[in-house]
Amino acid sequence: MFSKRSGAIAGLATAALIALSPAAARAQDFINVLTGGTSGVYYPLGVALSKIYGEKVPNTRPTVQATKASVENLQLLQQGKGEIAFTLGDSLAAAWTGDEEAGFKTPLKKLRGITAIYPNYIQIVASKDSGIKTLADLKGKRLSVGAPKSGTELNARAILAAAGMSYKDLSKVEYLPFAESVELMKNRQLDATLQSAGLGVASLRDLATSVEITVVEVPAAVVDKAGPPFVKATIPANTYTGQAAPVQAAAALNYLVTHEGMKEETVYQMTKAVYESLPDLVAAHAAARAIKLEGALDGMPLPLHPGAARYFKEKGLKVGS
Repeated sequence: MFSKRSGAIAGLATAALIALSPAAARAQDFINVLTGGTSGVYYPLGVALSKIYGEKVPNTRPTVQATKASVENLQLLQQGKGEIAFTLGDSLAAAWTGDEEAGFKTPLKKLRGITAIYPNYIQIVASKDSGIKTLADLKGKRLSVGAPKSGTELNARAILAAAGMSYKDLSKVEYLPFAESVELMKNRQLDATLQSAGLGVASLRDLATSVEITVVEVPAAVVDKAGPPFVKATIPANTYTGQAAPVQAAAALNYLVTHEGMKEETVYQMTKAVYESLPDLVAAHAAARAIKLEGALDGMPLPLHPGAARYFKEKGLKVGS
């Protein structure tokens, strides 16, 4: 009897050791959410997404990482250093094909799509004191274009090119994240900032309450010349303090993406959680109001992850083979 009991105790001890082993710890899948700078839109949405996943996706341990946004996010995913990332559509297309000028020396073929989310508005905001009212007025001025080779910076190049300009036409180019750009504008060390983000981004709200601003129009003809992934859009009146009238602009879709190494069931649950938790995402940032199931596959420039494809098929969306 003693030996049986000893055996049972030993068995329980072994089970306890297994439960504490690294293999058991790995049963909880890590979901590192790759976002952007803390003053942008990606970060608060990423924080909300992490909380949603912690509550709704079984056996996961979500974390949030602030990054330099699109290009860095996609490179980290390719390296397996993140599980889901926010990215702009032009960066995603460039990563999939391997556009060296956009920061991708080789195609990132491990990437897989989850869903389109909301459009980024290319928002060019100048201080009223700078005298900048049009794109042409940027010539000879000081402009911040976002972190180097970020999605915002790629947008800046494309929009300026479509307007017949380049960085050489500017007196100074700063490659800074949103919040740092705003601080320089407050200190009159910068004339304008180009920020590719959802409407009402915190950095521009902060700027507009500190100095008088002009939201610079991106005319429809410039958007047409820039071509995909850019579409014509309007920044509604009063989006920012002192912006009394609507302003024509360009916009480009954002996406959530993952990599091929993620389990189908996990990505299925992650995708499902996004669409079952839209009010939570809207509470985190108003840009999430534009996330619609019917637009989930719009412009997707790479294959869907099988887990995401499964969810959308269940919802009646036409998913390519």
